[in-house]
Amino acid sequence: MAAHTGELIRVKGLTRRYGDRKVLDDLDLELAPGEFVALLGRSGSGKSTLLRALAGLDADVEGEGELQVPAEVSVVFQDARLLPWQRVLPNVVLGLTGAEQRGRDSLAEVGLEGRERAWPNELSGGEQQRVALARSLVREPRLLLADEPFGALDALTRLKMHALLRRLFEQHRPAVLLVTHDVDEAIALAARVLVLDHGRIAAELRLDAGSDPAAARAELLGALGVTAGA
Repeated sequence: MAAHTGELIRVKGLTRRYGDRKVLDDLDLELAPGEFVALLGRSGSGKSTLLRALAGLDADVEGEGELQVPAEVSVVFQDARLLPWQRVLPNVVLGLTGAEQRGRDSLAEVGLEGRERAWPNELSGGEQQRVALARSLVREPRLLLADEPFGALDALTRLKMHALLRRLFEQHRPAVLLVTHDVDEAIALAARVLVLDHGRIAAELRLDAGSDPAAARAELLGALGVTAGA
C-alpha cells in the first residue's frame, strides 16, 4: 500500500465483479477530511457496491491498487434497521459499553430527547431515521456513509432531515459520502457531487455558496444522460 498523503479516503484501482460483469471497474476516488460528497448514478451503476466496499462489508473487491479508509466508519441505510425488540436508547448504543450518556446526548442532538424508552414501532419514519443518525454519530465516525437515507420519506420530512444532516455535519465534521438518486438533494447537501457510470467516476461537480443551482442541476442531469424536459 502506498504512503498516506493526507487524504482521509483514497481508493485506487478498485474492482468488483459479479460473474462476468464489472460493477466497479478500476475505480479511483479521494475524499478529504470533513468533506461532504454526494454520489449519483443510475440504478446498477455501483453506488451501493462502493459504499459496502468502503464500509468493509464486501470482502470480494479486487485490484492491485489502494484502499485507504479510516477505522471509524458508520453507515446509515435507507431502512433505519432498528431492532424491534429493543427500545430506542439500546438501539443507539448497540454494541457499545458504558455509552448510555453519549447515546442520550446523540438522541438530543437529533431532536429525540425524552424518547429513549420508546419502541421503534412507536416512531414515525422520520423519527426512526433520526435514531439511525444518532446511532451513527454516537460512534464518533471520521467517515459517515449514507446509502439513500431519506429515500423512503415524504417530501416535507425529507427537507427537515436535510436541515438536520447539514447541522449535524457542521457540528461533527466527519467526511460524508451520500448515495442518492435525487439530483436536488445532492446539490442541497454536498460540496462536491460525483456521477458514477459503468463502475467509474464519469463526472465531478464542485459546489459553493456562489453556485447556480439550476446550472448545476442541468449539468448533473446531462452527466446522468437525462435531457431537458425528459
